[in-house]
Amino acid sequence: MSKAKAKGTTAEREVVRYLQNWWPAAERRALSGNKDKGDVAGIPGVVIEVKAAARQELAAWRRETEAEMANAGASACVLVVKRARKPVGQWDAYMRADMVPAALRHGGPQAVAKGELAWLRMDVLLAAATLKETGY
Repeated sequence: MSKAKAKGTTAEREVVRYLQNWWPAAERRALSGNKDKGDVAGIPGVVIEVKAAARQELAAWRRETEAEMANAGASACVLVVKRARKPVGQWDAYMRADMVPAALRHGGPQAVAKGELAWLRMDVLLAAATLKETGY
């Protein structure tokens, strides 16, 4: 296993362990070829993609996460990006604005851009709480 792959696998395991506080059935998803469904299984209706790269490629990662959400037939997705020297709960989490309750969006309901979906950045703790609060 390459060093980069091992780094990603470790990050996925850390995220799974953290999410098991809310969803005990959360687990690393087995690789599924070109129809990837995210890195974490066990949270029905949710795709979670985990990234632990030195160079951030948010636009590409958001597209990848949305494609995985479609592959999985899920209704929500979260992109988790590791932050160096921070506990998992403080890593960055990105969710599409239309998946976040309006009360939490800066600017309220109008924070969802027309024609293009905005993504909101928060920490993993808030993303987990938001998913739980919205019924996942």
